[in-house]
Amino acid sequence: MIRFPSPFTGCHAWLVSGFLFLSAACSTPLVAQAPVFKNVTEASGLKVSTDAACWIDLDNDGWVDVCGSGGVWKNNSGKTFTRVADVPTSVAADFDNDGLVDLFSWSARRLYHNDGKMKFRPIELPKLPPSVSRGACWGDFNGDGFVDLYVGGYEDWGKGITWPYQILINEKGKTFKLAQSKSQTRARGVTACDFDQDGDLDVYVSSYRLQPNLLWTNDGKAGFTESAKAFGVIATSAGFGGGHSIGSAWGDFNNDGLIDLFAGNFAHVDGRGNQPKSRFLQNLGAKQAYKFKDLGPCGVHYQESYATPSAGDYDNDGNLDVFFTTVYGTASFGRKNNPVLFRNNGQFAVTDVTAAAGLAGLPPTYQSAWADYNNDGALDLLSGGKLFQNTTRDKGWLGVRLQGDGGQVNRSAVGAQVRITIGKKTHTRQIEAGTGEGNQNDLRLHFGLGDHKDPVTLEILWPNKSRQVVKNVPLGKIVTYTYSPAK
Repeated sequence: MIRFPSPFTGCHAWLVSGFLFLSAACSTPLVAQAPVFKNVTEASGLKVSTDAACWIDLDNDGWVDVCGSGGVWKNNSGKTFTRVADVPTSVAADFDNDGLVDLFSWSARRLYHNDGKMKFRPIELPKLPPSVSRGACWGDFNGDGFVDLYVGGYEDWGKGITWPYQILINEKGKTFKLAQSKSQTRARGVTACDFDQDGDLDVYVSSYRLQPNLLWTNDGKAGFTESAKAFGVIATSAGFGGGHSIGSAWGDFNNDGLIDLFAGNFAHVDGRGNQPKSRFLQNLGAKQAYKFKDLGPCGVHYQESYATPSAGDYDNDGNLDVFFTTVYGTASFGRKNNPVLFRNNGQFAVTDVTAAAGLAGLPPTYQSAWADYNNDGALDLLSGGKLFQNTTRDKGWLGVRLQGDGGQVNRSAVGAQVRITIGKKTHTRQIEAGTGEGNQNDLRLHFGLGDHKDPVTLEILWPNKSRQVVKNVPLGKIVTYTYSPAK
């Protein structure tokens, strides 16, 4: 006889000789749990392709809009979307600190200025060397209060070479200067984080073709040193120089106040050799010089064609979960592959909850981005050209919007981190403009806080190394804080 929890609230079940028996102590009717996510694509009017997507509030009306393949879509008060512009898939931040978020298309390598009325004017960039890009990220790399750009360089099959990445330094919101361009690895996703808490943004590059992933550590003046091996984040396994990485995601996966890393590897496990699988990399903190420990898959089950991951607390239990897409519906030897939602227990152990959440059988895609598009306190998901509304309602939550002053801190506050400590757990979120492969979650930070109901204290780490503490913040709302220089 085997005893196990049943899918019905307050019940247990026993398996005896192949027959299932429910406990008579069940306190609730035998009603199956409803899926967490509801497909509202058709009802919302949203029509985007399956390529990467970016969530961003473009008109400062408090409702997050969408930039994806198929153009820019305005959010109509969390109910429907209207297409308003033809801008390629982009990552977003306010490059000129005018209070309006602008768009950079990494595929077209073009910058678009936002006029606040859902119109976007191309801005001339310096002449760039021939290149192909699969992703980019924003960040104030030199600490001057303006966001810069790291543009990943991929390959051109026709010439059989890897094209160079570019670092574009913002010239006070007027133009950009090409500061660096070099062929390094075949970059797919790029994402930035101040993982070592020194006040500047470092850049992680997911590299393809079994090349080592790159970690560019920043000296605070946009001087980058490649340090992946030194910090233990190549994300490979014995016998391989690197993985088939397509995208990666930063996140505090164990609630210890430190930003960890999840690297997504496209791994062939067959006669060609068992290539490195996707893996969690734990940030060990100051006592270990912010080096990382490779924990391996941690419950991420094998699929050959994993593509881009994105982190978000979909069930508001306080733990960052991972949605992980695939690029091929059918991989080697007829193996089926589908995007997966992995629920995090908070200690680097995840469980596949895709079917229960209502996300089973999704098509292959590079698109994976989280945002609370209807401001109801639950993170919604855009993937595979489909919008999934989250129906979670019974957990505590808080939305945090940060704004820089446009002087010491960039207006979008990219690079800022917020911490909430409850008991022995410190929940940490960061503002990042670019994740996975070419995607972007909402700049507004989302905290799921489980059963906690009381007001909380926020610790804000601004990207100019200053610290702000805000006490007695009530839950169940979206709050906004603007950086103000100390007098």
